Amino acid sequence: MTIRLLARRVLLAAAAIATALMAAALVTARPGDPNVYPPAPGAGAVEIFVVNHGYHTGIVLPRTSAVEIAARHNLTAVAAVATRFAAFSFLEIGWGDEGFYRAAPTISAVTVPMALRALFRLGNPSVLHVVGLNESPAVVFGNSELVPIRLSTDGFARMTAMLDASFARSEQGEPLDLGPGLYGPSLFFRAVGAFHIFNVCNHWVARLLDAAGVPTSPLLAIAPAGLLLDLRWRSGVHALRSGHAGDVR
Repeated sequence: MTIRLLARRVLLAAAAIATALMAAALVTARPGDPNVYPPAPGAGAVEIFVVNHGYHTGIVLPRTSAVEIAARHNLTAVAAVATRFAAFSFLEIGWGDEGFYRAAPTISAVTVPMALRALFRLGNPSVLHVVGLNESPAVVFGNSELVPIRLSTDGFARMTAMLDASFARSEQGEPLDLGPGLYGPSLFFRAVGAFHIFNVCNHWVARLLDAAGVPTSPLLAIAPAGLLLDLRWRSGVHALRSGHAGDVR
């Protein structure tokens, strides 16, 4: 076999794989809900943010908006957490594998065995990481990709309800506090759901956005880049900056 023929076959195989992945992404894509997203012109809206930390994404919410929705819809976990962080204007929230999340505060701390265990072992317990922010997310996450998304008030309420359901509860119905988080004023909480390759942190973010009516694709959401690509592609939202995605300190 000549080098030219081998190269041609490799290119054809790569093209076939790319086509298959794109087709799978389209087939599994969630269409969103045009009744709640985007907000109707002149209607109320809440701005949230998706932040890319390099190997996982999180959601940033205005705390007062979350408090209002929690009170209106009896979302007890969100209400309790928002009370714990009452001194702050925004909450950054991420979901993930407990061992991976708590042992790898930066991408440089990630090891191959750690990643393989989190992705392929069944039944990995999960946690939520909540950080209180007082400055604008654009300032706090100055080295990360930050995507602002305007949600309708109904869409934000649906997203907050799904967030509330992500918190595991004690017998008394309170969120289970697991102690200090990774950076700044932050805490870990026990979460609902097991982490694995088909249910990673970016899938959790995508489900929150889907609840708010935003189109998402589970296949693309495996990686942060895919999730943000899908947001640009189908929702027309863009990052405030496209520089290095880094960790907050």
